[in-house]
Amino acid sequence: MTVSIGQYLPGNSVIHRADPRTKLALTVVYMVLVLLTRSFIGFGLVFLYLAGALIAARIRPKYIWNSMKPVLLIIVFTLVLNLFFYQGETVLYHWRFITIYLESLIFCARMCLRIIFLVVGVSIVTYTTTPVMLTDGIEALLSPLKILHFPVHEVAMMMSIALRFIPTFAEETDRIMKAQTARGSDFDSKHIMERIRSFVPILIPLFISAWRRAEELANAMNARCYRGGEGRSRFRVLRMTKIDGIIFGVTAILAAGVILIRVWGV
Repeated sequence: MTVSIGQYLPGNSVIHRADPRTKLALTVVYMVLVLLTRSFIGFGLVFLYLAGALIAARIRPKYIWNSMKPVLLIIVFTLVLNLFFYQGETVLYHWRFITIYLESLIFCARMCLRIIFLVVGVSIVTYTTTPVMLTDGIEALLSPLKILHFPVHEVAMMMSIALRFIPTFAEETDRIMKAQTARGSDFDSKHIMERIRSFVPILIPLFISAWRRAEELANAMNARCYRGGEGRSRFRVLRMTKIDGIIFGVTAILAAGVILIRVWGV
């Protein structure tokens, strides 16, 4: 089982060198724009923006495919659910209680494109940003909340650790499944209830492994005298460069295009 979400791909591309605050802030803007987009012209603009980001980040297609594999089931489920239950006016196919409308096909296409663009966009950030830089970026963006005595550093640390351990637990799950298969478990059964029951023995060892890793991480942080973000210095100081200005400008052009298309109803 290969899971790329949460992994970092070392590199020296333009996106790798960008400030993590820029990448995180513009990722939020990008997600909002994807959700606002309704027309396929707008999706075309988003695709060009995303393709440019992938080329600039020098990410190979196999990593994008690895990012998409965990959500393929969600995409198929969303497609089937909306295809048969979304109501429209133009009937394309009707058989007994099954009716497929043209509007349902268009709606399904929009939903699938949104999911794909969101997953790939977020994956670019994790591919090109180390967990440490992600923590620093999240902490810097949430720093105004310190006025309200919000534990910004601790929350940023927990978020980056959780993201970092997604591939680790995916590999652990794969190892446990192979061990259970060798003992006679059938994870490919055609009966849904049998398949669900076969996954129960995975949960206990996976939970124990997660608990053990959390304890080991806590002991390692205590051994290094970790006491939170109060008074800590940084090995790398975050600074904006011309690269960040260019990325802001390109994203601003995308935002203007999507908003204009939405307003004009193209």
